[in-house]
Amino acid sequence: YDTLPTLGRGTAEGGGGAHPVITGPRETVKRARQLRSEMSVPERILWRHLRGRPRGHKFRRQHPAGVYIIDFYCARLRLAIEIDGWTHDSAETIKRDQAKSAFLRSQGIATTRIPAATVIDDIEATMTRSLDLCDARARALPERRRCPSTTSRSPSPAVDARSHHPLRLPS
Repeated sequence: YDTLPTLGRGTAEGGGGAHPVITGPRETVKRARQLRSEMSVPERILWRHLRGRPRGHKFRRQHPAGVYIIDFYCARLRLAIEIDGWTHDSAETIKRDQAKSAFLRSQGIATTRIPAATVIDDIEATMTRSLDLCDARARALPERRRCPSTTSRSPSPAVDARSHHPLRLPS
């Protein structure tokens, strides 16, 4: 990489907190701003549900991280949610996605990938599984990173943020 990611001036809590927010070079930040107005249908559907801070988890959309842009990012949990449409099926794109996930992992950010069709077909199940993953990650992080409202639900045993496998819902 020509430019290494930097930690932004802001924090996950919006100031003075202990969770610096990862960012990227100026061009990546500009591209992320542009992508916020060009989100795909599955991204817009998921954003409609994530923007209200479900279970107390705050997400950012189209967030810069180094030279990459994360579809949805919870800074407090250091969790990236990526929506994968049909374009993610090509060998070249799979290789790029793997590089992105490896980079994020090197920054301490777990990644979960959700097929776009799953978001469209069953948003409620997608939200339940995603939030269960968030709750499980919140319990696994040190106390200072925990979100206050994340201890009330049990995690889904089929979801593991460390595996970096797609979030698949039963048929």
